[in-house]
Amino acid sequence: MAWLGLLSLILALAALTVCRAQRRLFPSSLREKSDESVSCFEGIGLHYRGPVSKSVSGRECLEWDSESVREIRVYPRNLGPGRHDHCRNPDYSRRPWCYVQTAFGIVKEDCDIPRCAKDHGWQCGQREERSMKVVGGALSAVERHPWMAAVFSRSSCGRTFTCGGSLISPCWVLTAAHCFPDGAQTRPYKLSVFLGKNAINETDVQREQEFRVSELFIHEHFNNTDGNYNNDIALLKIHSPDSCCAKESSSVKTVCIPEAHQSLSDGTSCEVTGYGREQEGLWYYSQYLREAKVSMLSQDLCSSKAYYGNKITDNMLCAASPDWSVDACKGDSGGPLVCRVRERVFLFGVVSWGEGCSRPFHPGVYAKVSNYQRWILEKTGLSSLG
Repeated sequence: MAWLGLLSLILALAALTVCRAQRRLFPSSLREKSDESVSCFEGIGLHYRGPVSKSVSGRECLEWDSESVREIRVYPRNLGPGRHDHCRNPDYSRRPWCYVQTAFGIVKEDCDIPRCAKDHGWQCGQREERSMKVVGGALSAVERHPWMAAVFSRSSCGRTFTCGGSLISPCWVLTAAHCFPDGAQTRPYKLSVFLGKNAINETDVQREQEFRVSELFIHEHFNNTDGNYNNDIALLKIHSPDSCCAKESSSVKTVCIPEAHQSLSDGTSCEVTGYGREQEGLWYYSQYLREAKVSMLSQDLCSSKAYYGNKITDNMLCAASPDWSVDACKGDSGGPLVCRVRERVFLFGVVSWGEGCSRPFHPGVYAKVSNYQRWILEKTGLSSLG
């Protein structure tokens, strides 16, 4: 019966192989017991390891590696949370969640976990004030605009610069809806985002951070029927190849978001930054980040017949230089219009549209960010911005 002994040995080796394979699939850090001292989550809860195992509806969470969950789960198999039923966030959702059994089958539900009072480390709207073209503007060091993001799209022809953006939290970039002509059909995995970038065609590994895009939210009421890009705003959820969000540095920081419907007085001096064309008619973009100072214009003036008339809605801001010498231009879309308020820098506008570049009586038009604070909080799941 020697063959029985041989069979036993083969089965034992097979079991050992399976065990080792499971350890590879579920690293020790993911198989650890929950930390009973953790009572809240930070950011979107990517690193939450607390003990909660109930959804907001009070249902018990299913084990992540159960047979029934494995049939429907949406995250990659080798990134599963492991053999437990605690709330986690393996797919970059807005907060920790789990699968639960309902009368309609197994569904994904958020967990009832409070957000920590304050994320550590980040304070929005801070920058280095040292100086070093946006049309008519000047070269700018990214440390002066450390929230500046560069959005690229990938295709079979390579990577192409698409739009600017602004880092509003470690995992989220705010940009313009019109940057994505395919709308809801846009594939986030074909987008990438760079932070800390001084030059479009150059790479500075000491400054830059590169990210993939896991989710894209385009405002539901974005509309260009009248040629004016109403509700021209979008959000990108970013993460690095090692599943981290942005890390704060001198060249990467968040910009503050103004309170809901907060406005500035006419004539307030602000700055617009981007990698776009230096003047109307040029076929190429500026290689380097540029900035320009502009002043806020009143809504009444910008919507007058001499300017843009009824193309201007309450969701828009207008800004220009007094002599019309500087302006945002093609390629600056999605980038930031920032203004200093009480020693911090706030994102009041997103570069949207305008007729030409630096044309008299045709100022730059920006999405009015303060109108979208609630929408931003809803889509990101953040408790506050600032």
